[in-house]
Amino acid sequence: MFPVPMFHDLIGKGMRGMRDRIREIELHVLEELEKRLSPEDLQELKVRTMGKKGTLTALYKEMRDLRAEFKREAGQMINDVRETLEKAFADKEEVLSDLMLKKRLQEETLDISLPGLPVRRGYRHPLTLMFDEIEEIFLAMGFSVAEGPEIETDHYNFEALNLPKDHPARDMQDSFFISEEIVLRTQTSPVQVRTMQQMCPALPVKIIAPGKVFRYDDDATHSPMFHQVEGLLVDKGVRMSDLKGVLLLFVRQMFGEDREIRLRPSFFPFTEPSAEVDVSCMICGGKGCRLCKGTGWIEILGAGMVHPRVLEIGGYDPKEVTGFAFGMGVERVAMLKYGIEDIRLIYDNDVRFLQQF
Repeated sequence: MFPVPMFHDLIGKGMRGMRDRIREIELHVLEELEKRLSPEDLQELKVRTMGKKGTLTALYKEMRDLRAEFKREAGQMINDVRETLEKAFADKEEVLSDLMLKKRLQEETLDISLPGLPVRRGYRHPLTLMFDEIEEIFLAMGFSVAEGPEIETDHYNFEALNLPKDHPARDMQDSFFISEEIVLRTQTSPVQVRTMQQMCPALPVKIIAPGKVFRYDDDATHSPMFHQVEGLLVDKGVRMSDLKGVLLLFVRQMFGEDREIRLRPSFFPFTEPSAEVDVSCMICGGKGCRLCKGTGWIEILGAGMVHPRVLEIGGYDPKEVTGFAFGMGVERVAMLKYGIEDIRLIYDNDVRFLQQF
């Protein structure tokens, strides 16, 4: 603190003492300003000098003890010094502000010549890889991709596929019904009927329908939500041999050029005749191993010639055109392709599993 003279000292010294005191405060503050190196220190000095209890402010109170003829001169001197110090404080604040800005710019400078930090890349999911590969194979054969709603009506999910409400084949799968007439689709087959109705009478109808489907299954080889790709070809003169040729080309593109297929008689309400399609084991080549359970063959999909009733519902005359259809589970193809033993690994999103692909 600056030494402040007592009232009786000012009375004794008169105006000369006041002048000396004002000059002493001015010189002392200007000297202290040079030493202040931070905005906080500068503000502390400003409050101590010109605040309500500051040394310069105190001189206004002490003027009461001066003779009347000196009060005007003393007041003017104090005001002049106050203006000088306020300008000095403002100049110092600007200097410190510039210094702080330069310091920040130096500390926060980015050297763009240095290599950037590596960005960790993710991995494409095996199902994404499988969808892309399946679509690429069939697009090369002239098929196009069609899509439809995942929440379906009972009509398109069952009845339009030759499954009336009392058909016993409905018991072959447990379905998720939202209401009596609304269901989570159990296969992508409804897309086939919707596409035929949209395209009729144009020919050929040549599509694959990839997407999610839902059934009440949950174990090492089944999931309540899984994925299918179904195919449909409707045209004049389509035969079972055409179906076999398309599927043979597909499995050789997917699993290797030395693969073979066989068609076993089966039953599906929406195809007639129907067949289960097996592929020769990609591990043992048909000799028999643990994967194919010693048979040399692995079931991969279902297929058949489109049922005449389904063609009629799609708007086509079964006497004029024929067609074939097939459907495969994408997870099953992925498990065979990549050697995945438990379907639940596909949905766990464990990075250690996904990074293998």
